Amino acid sequence: MKLQFNIKQILPLVALVAIIYSGCKKYDNPPPFFEEPITRNTVQRKVIVISIDGLTGSELKAIAPPIIEGLRKTSKYTYDVLRGSVANDVASWASMLNGVSYAKHLIKEDDFLPTPKVNSHETPAVFRNSFDYILQYKSLKTAIVTPWPNLRNYLRIADFAPVVSTDVAVKDSVINILNTQTQLGAMVVNFRDVQVAGNNGGYLATNANYKNAILKADEYVGNIVTAIKARKTYANEDWLIILTSNHGGSNADPKPGFLIASQKNLKEEEVKKTGFNTILFKGGTTIAEVLNDNGLYDPGETKDFTVQMQVKFNVQTSYPGFLSKGTPMLGSAITGWMFRQGGAGVSAAIGGTLNGGSGKVEYNTGNAADLSWHTITMTVKMDNATTRTLTTYLDGVQVTTANILSRKSLSSTEKLTIGYKNVDNGGTGLSFQAADLLYFNTALDAATILANKGLKDITQHPKYANLTGYWPINEGAEGILSNKAPGGYDMFLSGPYTWVSLGKDVPVSVTPDPNASGKSILLTSSAVSASMLYWLNIKIFQNLAWMAIRS
Repeated sequence: MKLQFNIKQILPLVALVAIIYSGCKKYDNPPPFFEEPITRNTVQRKVIVISIDGLTGSELKAIAPPIIEGLRKTSKYTYDVLRGSVANDVASWASMLNGVSYAKHLIKEDDFLPTPKVNSHETPAVFRNSFDYILQYKSLKTAIVTPWPNLRNYLRIADFAPVVSTDVAVKDSVINILNTQTQLGAMVVNFRDVQVAGNNGGYLATNANYKNAILKADEYVGNIVTAIKARKTYANEDWLIILTSNHGGSNADPKPGFLIASQKNLKEEEVKKTGFNTILFKGGTTIAEVLNDNGLYDPGETKDFTVQMQVKFNVQTSYPGFLSKGTPMLGSAITGWMFRQGGAGVSAAIGGTLNGGSGKVEYNTGNAADLSWHTITMTVKMDNATTRTLTTYLDGVQVTTANILSRKSLSSTEKLTIGYKNVDNGGTGLSFQAADLLYFNTALDAATILANKGLKDITQHPKYANLTGYWPINEGAEGILSNKAPGGYDMFLSGPYTWVSLGKDVPVSVTPDPNASGKSILLTSSAVSASMLYWLNIKIFQNLAWMAIRS
């Protein structure tokens, strides 16, 4: 995996606390990234990390619980922490605590041990966790308070690790430690009830179970903050309070979380990526695909659907498929559908060969490969017992329409895929960027397609309730394309993929960012550990695989 940026991009966020300094008049500007940390003896720095597992950034923003909102107003924050290619409970916590992504630590099982790569004889690297570094400083004490035994065991080197089984016991134990341990330097707190509540009714602000659990966690956060301020030594302490989540959503279907780094003198500032950053789909091996959609994107024999994507080709070549839910096209054999390039043109190809239907037929979609951004759309509608209509559009304007009933079922075990699909063993010179892939479980009419081809807020689409797939393809890092549609599935990247910054060169559905030439910061779970150690002035940069990626 490569990252190619024309603007500064810092990942995972070794410099979050550097940003914190810049908003705080109490301190001088921070040293450059590789400069030795400055020791300050007059005030003792302390850090507490509070993870509310399962709390999605978007739902936190919607609910805006009062205590967390108050902390956000003295913080640098984001509601969109990028999740990794593996982001279950274990993998996310490992990234939070050891400061590297899953691709490096390979920890995903409940024993918190790295899993060797398939068909690899190499022993996985083992990364030290943040407490291991903190304990080099004997004057600092550490604590982990969690109802999850596996996590407690992973941080068993902590000075204080009370055995608790409920969130309320977590809160009470944290307050007790804060009240009694003056040498405490770093604490990790883990609340789990929000994630459990989301399993009953969904991880949405509209789910009363989920919302009430979030408000209760917010209350506990308030209790903890009060205890911090009540410490006898508080006047000589400088606390960084990091609020975050291991991930949003469930263990099985994690979503982007949030991160709030709060300090009493900070000015409120949202930390976010700037400009437009997408994947360069190049050659025959860079692809993004939904690994298992449980039939959600199955076109079937009678189903209605619409698929639309913004695309910009960098070369004119023949005849690669580049967006598909079907088999390769070899001769006249194809089952499913695909968009394929042919010089400056694009066509939609379909067939039902493996399902007893007719073989390939191709429908012109216009000159979408003229090296500029274009919107390509295909609808399929079951009109009646004798007519199933496929229609193609270019930039919202109808190009072709035809009855495809004789193709029978378009179902295929192939995955919904962006990137190369074989057409008669050629076309590996493919090179394009994509954005805003949409999938509706209904056939949009021509007027709706034209009126919304450049829609910038997808929630305002008149058929938003029918949207099952929405991949903006604008993350800028990591190996996953998040599906922003309710109930949809993410796409996973493979091959030598490259994130590219296109600045203000954007498709019609994306608003140009006036700050595209400025510094862009991308947050992942690994930012938590990096920020903890940076705040405590602990020398870690020469030892860990954290990195700053710059142009």
